[in-house]
Amino acid sequence: MKTALVFGGTRFFGVNLVKALLSKGVTVTVATRQNSEVPFDKNVDTLKVDRLDFESVNEAVRGRTWDMVFDQICYNARDAKIAVQALHGKTRKYIFTSTMSVYDFAENVSEADFNPYTYPISDTPPDQVTYQEGKRQAEAVLFQMADFPVIAVRIPIVLGEQDYTERLLLHINRTKDGSVIGFPNLLAKMGFIHQEEAGHFLAWISEQDFSGPINACSNEIISMAELMALIECEVGRKPSLPSTFDPSEHSPYGVENTWNMSNVKARELGYRFSTLNDWLPGLIKHLAN
Repeated sequence: MKTALVFGGTRFFGVNLVKALLSKGVTVTVATRQNSEVPFDKNVDTLKVDRLDFESVNEAVRGRTWDMVFDQICYNARDAKIAVQALHGKTRKYIFTSTMSVYDFAENVSEADFNPYTYPISDTPPDQVTYQEGKRQAEAVLFQMADFPVIAVRIPIVLGEQDYTERLLLHINRTKDGSVIGFPNLLAKMGFIHQEEAGHFLAWISEQDFSGPINACSNEIISMAELMALIECEVGRKPSLPSTFDPSEHSPYGVENTWNMSNVKARELGYRFSTLNDWLPGLIKHLAN
């Protein structure tokens, strides 16, 4: 791979993806609306584009080609159709950042638990579908309609120092000030991935002789009780975790049952994932301080 186009490469793990590509000597073009500063030096080219508008994307890529296209901001069938049409003949491979949310809540789900090759494509407007259904529809469109090879990287919740959602920080701050954090099941477990690893994996899988869906997550899972215990240890204050709580106090990680993915397929391809406990305590310490 010598050239890459990245949609959504200016914040969170999109930045880690671009840095991983640059470290491999790839010439990177970042497609952005240019409403915010691009956090890279002059070695990164930029395209001004509205990813959600076909004419904008089509005009931006006119007369250009890339070895790989990475899409961090495709959320539904409409977005996917824009990519399929505008990128026709423009790339050798397309890497789509998908999500664990394409799966129903279950333990150790594998790639076979959601099949985008046969999933029905709907004409329902994007604003009338859930996040889960939107990502399912996006995968279905890409795998059934694209004339270029597609990789859909299914990732869980991403954690990191630059997490703009501040969901982990919310748990830390609520523990600090004694506010309630509501979990329907403290014994339910989840898997995560660090932002640096998410970016690194996206760059790595693009170079493999592979197409199709693939899960990417750190090794090990953690219960919500264990997560809050790590926060308590760092903050020095016991969190308020009542069995009943107001909906506004519900944790964004508050799942009713264990929900996690298997990363066996990626490991069999040769990727070595980090272990959750090796970096999560340090991240909590960083955010708490």
